[in-house]
Amino acid sequence: MTVSLKTLASLSCVLLLAGCTTFYEIPIETPLTPKLDTSKFQRVLIAGFVSGGSGDVDANIETARLLRSQLRRNSTLEVIDADVLPLLEIAGQQEGAVDRNAGTIPDRRAEVDAPEDPVGEDESMSEEELEAYETIFANIGYWRDLGEEYQNPLILTGTVYFSPHARSGMVTREREVYDSFGRRRTAPVRTYRDRRGFVLSPKFIFIDGETGTTIYTERHREEILYDASQNTPALSSYFELMDRLLPSVLGAFSNQSIHGTRTLLK
Repeated sequence: MTVSLKTLASLSCVLLLAGCTTFYEIPIETPLTPKLDTSKFQRVLIAGFVSGGSGDVDANIETARLLRSQLRRNSTLEVIDADVLPLLEIAGQQEGAVDRNAGTIPDRRAEVDAPEDPVGEDESMSEEELEAYETIFANIGYWRDLGEEYQNPLILTGTVYFSPHARSGMVTREREVYDSFGRRRTAPVRTYRDRRGFVLSPKFIFIDGETGTTIYTERHREEILYDASQNTPALSSYFELMDRLLPSVLGAFSNQSIHGTRTLLK
């Protein structure tokens, strides 16, 4: 094979250039657009949640405790230590037309004397019934007054629906089988099963404590199912479901960046 002088000259130039070139690895940081701008806030108040569903778990108390614990470890904001508000009761007191600019923080004694279950003796409120109490989040005056009480923090509140859930149908599971030579392998098998578990449907609402207005909202829905014969405590299932969505909620409080490198030639 004959190589032309032009080809040899081109190869020589490439080798010469490579020998004279210095490669530099430059670290780069690309900021991600945060879901929520928290730069104006120094403090965060986990006010409480309008909760319904299972009476086995107090979703209002447990959600507030969990978020406070997580934010103390994963946020630069100071977490305010305050009593969790019984928002379902307060929303029941405010039922009807809402004056969006009225200062409506109820007397603390009224909160204590209020009935424990504003929807009646049946604690298993449906998800649709729970939505009727969301008018409290449109009460700007209430949240503005609450924010003033705690020096205008970022307020985290919302609704939490946690309830038993059941589903029946065909599921796929792995079964051990042996061939004619006695070799073991697994094969997928479709079987009909009754499964029971829980569904968690929270709506997180972020409110500016200075103005009382909602600045960000996100909704989630998770479910977990077990064999009908398996007895799993409701509280354990609640925490397992919350673990799935906590990264998304905590992501609203942090400005995250992607770190990498870029190669430069000199």
